[in-house]
Amino acid sequence: MRHGKRFNHLGRKKGHRKALLKNMAISLIEHKRITTTVAKAKALRQFLEPLVTKAKTNTTHSRRVVFSYLQNKESIKELFGPIASKVGNRAGGYLRILKIGFRRSDASEMCIIEFVDYNDAMLAEATEGPRKKTRRRRKKKSDNNDDATSTENLVDDATIEDDKE
Repeated sequence: MRHGKRFNHLGRKKGHRKALLKNMAISLIEHKRITTTVAKAKALRQFLEPLVTKAKTNTTHSRRVVFSYLQNKESIKELFGPIASKVGNRAGGYLRILKIGFRRSDASEMCIIEFVDYNDAMLAEATEGPRKKTRRRRKKKSDNNDDATSTENLVDDATIEDDKE
């Protein structure tokens, strides 16, 4: 039964799950993009987004709270520095999950989890604006007009032949 199950336990005990999420969060902060399974990515997003929200207010208290979760000074500097400045005006949704298919060995669904403001390809597309959809009409067939004149010619030829008789 799943009574009271509020989050994905990822098939691990509490300490192992906590260490897994902490290590994945540090890797994501350092590299801005990692490849993992969809279940782990969703759990990581739930773990990391409140920390990014805390990082937007650069106070000693918020640094200590985030450090209690991550316990890595370099990732704290990165999170409170460039990442917080890029997502400062965003209300939420700092991470994006892009599904990339299935892993070959065990067919688990894989994805890329990344910070929204760090994907250069998508940012370039967003600044250009969406591609304008062109509306085109179907090309009119010119054969239809030829068929109409040819049937008129056939009728005229038939009437000429009838006149001859």
